[in-house]
Amino acid sequence: MESVTEGSWESLPVALSPGVLHALGELRFPHMTPVQSATVPLFMNNKDVAAEAVTGSGKTLAFVIPMIEILLRREERLKKLQVGAIIITPTRELAVQIDEVLSCFTKYFPQFSQILLIGGRNPVEDIEKFKEQGGNIVVATPGRLEDMFRRKADGLDLASCVKSLEVLVLDEADRLLDMGFEASLNTILDFLPKQRRTGLFSATQTQEVENLVRAGLRNPVRISVKEKGVAATNTQKTPTRLENYYMVCKTDEKFNQLVHFLRQHKQEKHLVFFSTCACVEYYGKALESLVKNVKIMCIHGKMKHKRNKIFTEFRKLPSAFVHRCGRTARIGHFGSALVFLLPMEESYVNFLAINQKCPMQEMKLLKNVVDVLPKVKALALADRAVYEKGMKAFVSFVQAYVKHECSLIFRLKDLDFASLARGFALLRMPKMPELRGKCLSGFTPVSIDTDSIPFREKNREKQRQKFLEQQRKERQESEGRRKFTKNKAWSKQKAKKERKKKLTAKRRREEGSDVDDEDMEELLKDTRLLKRLKKGKISEEEFEKNLLSRGSRAKAEAVVDLEAEA
Repeated sequence: MESVTEGSWESLPVALSPGVLHALGELRFPHMTPVQSATVPLFMNNKDVAAEAVTGSGKTLAFVIPMIEILLRREERLKKLQVGAIIITPTRELAVQIDEVLSCFTKYFPQFSQILLIGGRNPVEDIEKFKEQGGNIVVATPGRLEDMFRRKADGLDLASCVKSLEVLVLDEADRLLDMGFEASLNTILDFLPKQRRTGLFSATQTQEVENLVRAGLRNPVRISVKEKGVAATNTQKTPTRLENYYMVCKTDEKFNQLVHFLRQHKQEKHLVFFSTCACVEYYGKALESLVKNVKIMCIHGKMKHKRNKIFTEFRKLPSAFVHRCGRTARIGHFGSALVFLLPMEESYVNFLAINQKCPMQEMKLLKNVVDVLPKVKALALADRAVYEKGMKAFVSFVQAYVKHECSLIFRLKDLDFASLARGFALLRMPKMPELRGKCLSGFTPVSIDTDSIPFREKNREKQRQKFLEQQRKERQESEGRRKFTKNKAWSKQKAKKERKKKLTAKRRREEGSDVDDEDMEELLKDTRLLKRLKKGKISEEEFEKNLLSRGSRAKAEAVVDLEAEA
């Protein structure tokens, strides 16, 4: 592990409690990282802190340690239902990790109770746990914490509990805002006392983060910790021990390259990120069959209770770091990240280097790669669940591509949809507006009727067949009703058309148009009357009366409006 230390904990200008030092020794962190040595003394001296440091630089201990020290210095001991500190972080997984680190310290201070408030759990159970065990230190995601403030009817008056708050920590503040939690944060801040210490920790400094600093912190000390070495002069946003790679390959080669890469690195631990939840579901299922003797686990935002369990299980597997930038090269370890790009997306490399201060180096295409897409197609043909996952994944990918934040580089009109469909191993093209007018000659659908593909799960297939039978009956009944309608009396059909015409006219008037096409034609024929009105030969009353004798009042009003405009 590369040395990234700034002296021992004992060298701090403010002494740490024996229990804190004991926990640090147990965690095997004898020395501080730069962000810790810069932040801890200020935070402990009751300063608000806004710290910017790359992910994996040791920010968690930079706020956990001073938070505990501040609570220990309270004149009065916190009661069971009094909240002394709150840590807000954007995701459940980060909250779980922080809660685990915190527990390594609080076990030496039994006077402090801690509670984890995150989504995917029953909020009523969280309330009962808080009332029974207390929560002097709360680790929470913004959505669940905001919800807890509104649970007074369920027996929890959290607004009263936080009146004793000493410390607020906003971890990964840039991500909190990127993920749309600004409104929740503002709501939470309104409940908290103004006299508190606040620490804001972020990997990047944006205007949104700056606005949050102004709203939530009082005269903060700003700390910006840069990476050491050459990269530091370029204000690099990722750890210097993180090697970022990119691979340029065609759409229908991307998954083959990924599978080959994973097969070559079976002994290591990976996180593979896809753009949508549906893509995670589909490709996760495919990887289970293609990468043997490896545990494949899928996790995404739409999971509830299962998500926490999967994350815990993943963390218990043998540890190595080969995954996305934000989750690797942590506290001095080395790590790698690999992103797959299409040829038309290669300019994204320069964008990351210039705008995000994230340098990347190219990894050449892997050789002797086996085409696994036919196997994925076979999976879809054998199980309707895989077939449907593939269709949903394709649609979600296209829709996500449209919304990409770097739309000047990731342009939908440049996508080769035929090649993309081959890369997704689709059996046929889905019906979606984005495909209208697109050239799909490079894609050949399978010759079989995809409606005949069954679910491998028998109960699910039985339900599908029952549903199809019900649809057939409804279709037959509706066809019979349509035939009966055609044989209705001519007068009734005409009356129906008239009613439809009136409804259309009414709708257009509500939309701001008083005149339909047929009305307009009649109005144009009345130019002679309009001329007579202008010359004063007839009054407006006579003009209106003349029109009303042949049509609706709306026509008269429309002609008067036309005259006024003229």
